[in-house]
Amino acid sequence: MKIEDVIKSNRFADEQHKATVNLMYTAYWLKSNFSAALKSQGITIEQHNVLRILKGSHPMELCVRDIASRILEQNSNVPRIIDRLVIKKLAKRTTSKEDKRETLVSLTEKGIVVIEQAHKMIDEITKNIVKIDEADAKLLNELLEKMRENPTA
Repeated sequence: MKIEDVIKSNRFADEQHKATVNLMYTAYWLKSNFSAALKSQGITIEQHNVLRILKGSHPMELCVRDIASRILEQNSNVPRIIDRLVIKKLAKRTTSKEDKRETLVSLTEKGIVVIEQAHKMIDEITKNIVKIDEADAKLLNELLEKMRENPTA
């Protein structure tokens, strides 16, 4: 669907402005679809992100600082997200043997099951709603990376 039809406007300063609005809308659209699916697993998109990071390092534990540096949404409150995952028994905390001030986090067996089920759901949604082939996806990745070459934040 064309962005003009979605937002019911065709007033853009230029193609860059249109691309920016289109990108922002698409990001929210994807997040909304993923959030709805993850709700059935009892997790939020931010919790999924932390579980994904922990799964990538499993069985190694990660400190909160390392998790925060890898999270997609940089404004997320990582300690609060971890608190929720611990309450749900999807992650566990331990104290570092080297530095007693440092908290380490790892997946529980339940967390592994949930993240694997969530990955299947996300993969299925992606397959069903992202209607671009590998060549277009590669081009899109290159364009998005080009956009971020000179970050301001």
